Amino acid sequence: MEFRNVGKSGLKVSEIALGGWETYGISDDASKMVKDIVHAAYDAGVNYFDQADVYARGRSEELMGAVLRDFPRHTLVIASKVFWPMSDHVNDRGLSRKHVLESIDGTLRRLGTDYLDIYFAHRYDPNVPMEEIVMAFDQVIRDGKALYWGTSMWPAARIAEAIGFARAHGLHAPITEQPEYSMIHRDRVEKEILPFTEGAGVGLVVWSPLAMGLLTGKYDQGRPEGARLTEKEQWAKNFLTEENIQKVRDLKPIADDLGITRAQLALAWLLRQKGVSSVITGATKVSQIQDTVKAAGVKLDEDVQRRIEEILQPA
Repeated sequence: MEFRNVGKSGLKVSEIALGGWETYGISDDASKMVKDIVHAAYDAGVNYFDQADVYARGRSEELMGAVLRDFPRHTLVIASKVFWPMSDHVNDRGLSRKHVLESIDGTLRRLGTDYLDIYFAHRYDPNVPMEEIVMAFDQVIRDGKALYWGTSMWPAARIAEAIGFARAHGLHAPITEQPEYSMIHRDRVEKEILPFTEGAGVGLVVWSPLAMGLLTGKYDQGRPEGARLTEKEQWAKNFLTEENIQKVRDLKPIADDLGITRAQLALAWLLRQKGVSSVITGATKVSQIQDTVKAAGVKLDEDVQRRIEEILQPA
């Protein structure tokens, strides 16, 4: 495993992270599944574990937290997020000071830890003044309940606004943004986010790096039963096009030449960006995390990057 600083902060995270989105807290045998996967990730050098309160309505935090207590706390980077509704109550959502300060306590209780390393604003909230948002996350840090804070899926202009307000008033500014980024879904990050965050010292920890599994090659011959894009029609509409499937097929010879899987190639391609601190992968099988962690440290030379680009964005 190799490690990178999160932006210009001193916090170091593994190039490959493990997230709990859409996978934990759902099945009857989830406890054993999570324990096996988290232990495999940790044994492979993963130190960054990413959660959110809304994943399985808190159950995902509970399951992963129960396993993370098997390891020394100082060896872990634990992150979670706040924004989405956790109940029908009008204030149990968004980024109001009330919701942020109440939600952090619930997250810490479910994860079984005294503090988070990173607390994310899971979306931008246009209904709350920026000064209230920044001051709420600053308070979380000053209370010792998180060490850093970040944003997720925020427009670059709003990240800039948060940093500007924080620095002008001596408050803690966000150190990281968590966007969706993959070979298939790249324009927003490369055209809007990275041009700002790299200069601002904000590191990216990206989610859905395998485009919901499409980039692994599992859809080369159609839609396998039980696969994520088979189950989610809206995602299938966005990702599972014949053009995208053919791109993934065309990537196979490049991966074969390098002696790696297409999943590892897709992750290494993201990590070629110096502005990316970590890629957050999901897993429902030990074999999946054992495969993806091997992308750490893989370097793609200029010729390989050119070949990939010719497939992804042909002239």
